[in-house]
Amino acid sequence: MKTFEEQEKYERARKRVACIKGFYSNLLAYLIVIPFLFWLNSRTSSFLWALIPAVAWGLGLIINGMCAYGYSPFLGKNWEQRKIRELMSQDDF
Repeated sequence: MKTFEEQEKYERARKRVACIKGFYSNLLAYLIVIPFLFWLNSRTSSFLWALIPAVAWGLGLIINGMCAYGYSPFLGKNWEQRKIRELMSQDDF
């Protein structure tokens, strides 16, 4: 039988793998949809409207990748774990 720490570690790893898998799915969709939008844009309009979803989705993709690989410049490394420990140590929680 696994200890609580092993179960917790496994669950964190499982969530991290799911997050990375989601990032790669998002990346694949981006690499398929955005070229299609640029192709559609070239056929329908002289205004470069396809750039708007490419940039917006690209920024979201960058943020998704940063979260998936554990890079968080705003909250710092292991912020979530520290916050969980802090909340669990409070009496009124």
